[in-house]
Amino acid sequence: MTEVTDHEVKSAGGDVAQAFDEFMRAFEDFKETNDRRLGELEQRGVADPLTEQKLARIDRALDAIHVRSNRSPIGDRGESSRERGASLQHKAAFEGYVRGGEAGNLRALEGKALSVGSEPDGGYLVPGETETTINRALRDISPIRAIAGVRQVSGSVYKRPFAVSGLDTGWVGEAAARSETTAPTLSELAFPTMELYAMPAATASLLDDSAVNIDGWLAEEVRVAFAEQEGTAFVSGDGINKPQGFLSYPTVDNSSWSWGNIGTLSTGVAGALPATDAGDVLIDLVYAVKSAYRANAHFVMNRASQAQVRKLKDGDGTYLWQPSSEPGQAPTLMGFPIAESEDMPDIGTDSLSIAFGDFRRGYLIVDRVGIRVLRDPYSAKPYVLFYTTKRVGGGVQDFDAIKLLRFGA
Repeated sequence: MTEVTDHEVKSAGGDVAQAFDEFMRAFEDFKETNDRRLGELEQRGVADPLTEQKLARIDRALDAIHVRSNRSPIGDRGESSRERGASLQHKAAFEGYVRGGEAGNLRALEGKALSVGSEPDGGYLVPGETETTINRALRDISPIRAIAGVRQVSGSVYKRPFAVSGLDTGWVGEAAARSETTAPTLSELAFPTMELYAMPAATASLLDDSAVNIDGWLAEEVRVAFAEQEGTAFVSGDGINKPQGFLSYPTVDNSSWSWGNIGTLSTGVAGALPATDAGDVLIDLVYAVKSAYRANAHFVMNRASQAQVRKLKDGDGTYLWQPSSEPGQAPTLMGFPIAESEDMPDIGTDSLSIAFGDFRRGYLIVDRVGIRVLRDPYSAKPYVLFYTTKRVGGGVQDFDAIKLLRFGA
């Protein structure tokens, strides 16, 4: 492992990632050198003077990093030097807790910050960088989260008003009398956040391995579990201790659509697309959505449904489904991207197997700030469990932005 010198500390740049890597490198050197010193004390009763000198030099380097991080700007995130120092303290304290179960520093930091919902029995908040990493990974692998609206809150419920009826408006002459306008009828949507958990397990050797990025390991372990549970809830969740999925709301034929319901169009054939001109049904679905929503619209369906629509052609013999033009991009159907969600139902009688609309405006995901971890070294010896929780809610916020295709007569 490369030793961190005073010169390296002074010459390092102000970038956040660079500063953090520098700090962690010095901290790992400190642990390695101190372990060597303790071993020498056990074997010979006295530490090698060179080891003592190296430990003192690294200790000065850590102090210099701390002073500099509280004095000079780091990165471009708008953080104050005090916030950056607190972030580094939290990072080091969290690593000590995860690796060795030392909770004193985390408890002191959360008590000092008076963190929202801080409960030592419920675990401790992960560092902000780790939370960002987990949420970014969730967005990358959760199809609905990738296209829906997302809002972070600090409370347990997010509420937003909406106008059931708009203001009365009209044209009028410059000197003509103005009739009194009618106030809008307002209602309220509430999105409670529910607890989602994962419980990855680690071996003692993994936790003792200083080369392992413990934050990266934790994020990797929980992201898939979180994404799978979220994905199901955002599509079909019943709203009981979980988000309410867009398929669980009342539906009505789109010709009779009203607020609070999601409009549907029928294929005219039970459990199938029409044998002829099947693409016309998809065209009707697209134009059931208002033009204001179509600009950012997506199709949502599972793999089996996509396999069926992939075979459809227009009147000129051109396939309606087209592969992505660039790596990482979604395939398109009639020019609109497809979000593939395995939680959408297979095509069957009266199934709602294809959705279309602007999900960023239509469906809202609410994340409560803070992911918590509780270390449990007792329940599954010799493994250490990490009970990891986040609070998330979700539901439809604009009932006119999403339409469903019903495979029925």
